[in-house]
Amino acid sequence: MDAETPNPPSFSPWRRWSIGLHVAIIVILVFSVVVMVNYLSRDYFLRLHWSSRTKNVLSPRTQHFLSSLTNRVNVTLYYSKDEPLYTTVADLLNEYSLQYPRISVRTVDYLRDPASAQLVKAEYKLTTPAEKNLIIFECEGRRKVLDGNLLAKYTLEQVPNEKEPEFRRKPTEFLGEIWFTSALVDVTGTKPLRAYFLTGHNEHQIDSGDEAGGYLKFASVLKQNNIDVGTLSLVGTNTVPMDCNLLIIAGPTVPIPEQELERIEQYLNQGGRLLALFNAVANNRPTGLEGILDRWGVEVGFNLVVDPLQTISGAEVIVSAFSRHPLVNPLLNSTLYLNRPRTVGKKATRVQAADAPKVEEVAFASAKAFLAKDPTREAKHYPLMVAVEKGEVKGVITERGSTRMVVIGDSFCMANHQIDLLANRDFAGYLANWLLDRTQLLEGLGPRPITEYRLLLTNRQLSTIRLVLLAGMPGITLLAGLMVWGRRRK
Repeated sequence: MDAETPNPPSFSPWRRWSIGLHVAIIVILVFSVVVMVNYLSRDYFLRLHWSSRTKNVLSPRTQHFLSSLTNRVNVTLYYSKDEPLYTTVADLLNEYSLQYPRISVRTVDYLRDPASAQLVKAEYKLTTPAEKNLIIFECEGRRKVLDGNLLAKYTLEQVPNEKEPEFRRKPTEFLGEIWFTSALVDVTGTKPLRAYFLTGHNEHQIDSGDEAGGYLKFASVLKQNNIDVGTLSLVGTNTVPMDCNLLIIAGPTVPIPEQELERIEQYLNQGGRLLALFNAVANNRPTGLEGILDRWGVEVGFNLVVDPLQTISGAEVIVSAFSRHPLVNPLLNSTLYLNRPRTVGKKATRVQAADAPKVEEVAFASAKAFLAKDPTREAKHYPLMVAVEKGEVKGVITERGSTRMVVIGDSFCMANHQIDLLANRDFAGYLANWLLDRTQLLEGLGPRPITEYRLLLTNRQLSTIRLVLLAGMPGITLLAGLMVWGRRRK
């Protein structure tokens, strides 16, 4: 019997090395493609939101502001994950980080991670137990600490209870983007700008919480835009200080002395910024400001505008007609609430000098409006607000830059009650940012509605659900297991 011939090897050594090299090259190529795709997806990506509740779209104002930043910002979310708003706050901060990668966010749950919580307390000198649920922004040594309790507006809602009435705080609006963008402006900006409110002539008071005439909320809007506020008296030898970036004259009702008017006009000639608001109370009493504004090409009327087409009770005017101007462009498809406004328009002149200020009427009543004192009731688009701008004249150097003014025929539109009507609050921010030439902040952001989904069940329904979860589902699993065991036994 012949000896069995051994089987020749399936692969020669050369072929084995060839196959191994081929596999290695393919692995390297696949790995390289994966790395390149991940690298490119860092900057070029498409995010899809399966649920509208998880979708956080930053406003154009915030996006423009983030695009102008160059600093690195550290954000510490010192928050309990058991809080109802935690997920909403964390998702919004992640959206900021995605839009601007130099914003780094770290989360510290002071209940689940006490060691890290102690480090945060020591770092930011948090001494009281009440200092919790905080959002801390830090940039180059500047810090801004936000209280998480201020990030939402609440209303009382009655909870169904058979025994006695019970109420709970129901969140209605989320204010996170307003406060977060304000904090970023604060910690990344240079020295805060300063606005002064003129006092001594029955103006609206910035420290008054009076709903009808106080300006406390308007002052808070300025602070959110990184603008410090203070009061200014021009009595005696006082002049407008050099750190005044914005002078606000809010509805004086008595004449301003000539000496003070001269100082106001001097401030404007030096390149100052002015927000002047008039009201119906001083409709028959000149304050003296009318003369200054007349020399700047602005005509303030001693009359009241009635607009039967754009009103609710007959006294107010709901303004929806605007010109194309950076001050009011963000108000597209929005409306303003003015209470018994006066006309404020561009002064009619035949000849205009080359260096004359640029005066533009920016807000109007409807075509059916008329003047309350006009017996003919001539109907037309009466102007209610103007914006004035005068650049630096060649060869003339002003101390403060270029002059800007906004003159409004109603001062109550910024009062505590009216500022929360329609788009008045957003417009308050536009006013300040246009006057201070901060164009990157001229897009609106506002509160976001919070939608809650609640499931109301009776005691019988709750008992049924407990029975299904605690007995039904485990029982079905056990029964299926017994059936499989019995079948295999056979």
